[in-house]
Amino acid sequence: MTRFSRISAYGKALLGLAGRIGLDPSDSEETALRKRLAVVLCAGTLPLTVLWSGIYLAASAPLAAAIPGFYSVFTPINTAIFARTRNLGAYRFSQLFLILILPWLVTMSLGGFRPSSVVIMWAALCPIGALLLDELRRTLFWIVGFVALLIATAILQPYLVPAGLPDAFITWFFVLNVGAVITITFGLLYYFVGRRNFFQQRAEMLLLNILPKEISDRLKAEHRTVADHYNAASILFADVVGFTPMAATMTPLQLVDLLNEVFQCFDGLVDKYDLEKIKTIGDCYMVASGVPRARPDHAAALVDFALDMQAAVAERTFGGRQLSFRIGINSGPVVAGVIGRKKFIYDLWGEAVNLASRMESHGRRRCIQVTSNTYELIRDAFDCTPLGRIEVKGAGAMEVWHVIGRKRCDAPDRS
Repeated sequence: MTRFSRISAYGKALLGLAGRIGLDPSDSEETALRKRLAVVLCAGTLPLTVLWSGIYLAASAPLAAAIPGFYSVFTPINTAIFARTRNLGAYRFSQLFLILILPWLVTMSLGGFRPSSVVIMWAALCPIGALLLDELRRTLFWIVGFVALLIATAILQPYLVPAGLPDAFITWFFVLNVGAVITITFGLLYYFVGRRNFFQQRAEMLLLNILPKEISDRLKAEHRTVADHYNAASILFADVVGFTPMAATMTPLQLVDLLNEVFQCFDGLVDKYDLEKIKTIGDCYMVASGVPRARPDHAAALVDFALDMQAAVAERTFGGRQLSFRIGINSGPVVAGVIGRKKFIYDLWGEAVNLASRMESHGRRRCIQVTSNTYELIRDAFDCTPLGRIEVKGAGAMEVWHVIGRKRCDAPDRS
């Protein structure tokens, strides 16, 4: 293992340990992240405070050595209390106060800015840490405190007595102070931004599981009601035959597991044909083609999807049961949009949607039933059997067809 690998492994182990200190199962992701960063910032700097204390002691500056020494003793005790109480507010305030005031006390004990190698810059970690660990409005308190200490040091500078440290010591300690503070600041920001990006990406993925990407982008940019009219789209409804009596024989967990297994299978086919899953209602599965992205083959793509659904259901069991579906498809104009302010969904409206639902409910087991609107769009690519006219609730007598399969292309004549 290389030195870099060992350092990386140590860092990951430290973050893993920090992630467990003071964590409560009820904490939100934001709170858990802040707790983790608080422990990393406060306990992670202990090796440096111990080192600084030892160096000051060796340089015959016992008062300057005692101040980081106090932090090195107090912080483990405070962190242990935090691990027990899980009170982020108290831990955060006490540690930020020490990070702010102790470097200033070291500056005073060594004689001001230059004799102390500008060690007061360590206090800048206080407002930076507050920005990451606390609410934005409360960060102002720590920023004002840091600026006030800078001003107070400048005012008191003429009255302070330098500790008499060698010039070389002051120069190199200045390098150490600047380098350490910048490194710690970068590390905190790097980790914080990385975790924030991770949470944002996960939130984006969850949002895209609810809304199409085009609709999600519009809602984030415009914050207004989304409603669009599409002249040509196709809608599919699929329903488990005999679902109600079957559900009565199953436990709730078995029922949910079965539906989850079925719908996950169909979700994969939705992605395959670049369709739009609209929603599930109980055992009903609704898919659309041609929204929100218009496509000339909307009907053919949806029928291809329906045939693959049939094949998938026929060749396997779900929850140990052999299922059969009724599938109905219709094509026509629809209105698509987002409704509601809470738990909103992307939905479709229009007579075309109602007829697609009727095709499913008036359909037969293991059959794909389509209206004349859909048949006219797919007749050249699929074999269909006419069923004549059937009575459809709310629409009267309608001609319907059953889709049998895809038409086979004749082999070209090579003679």
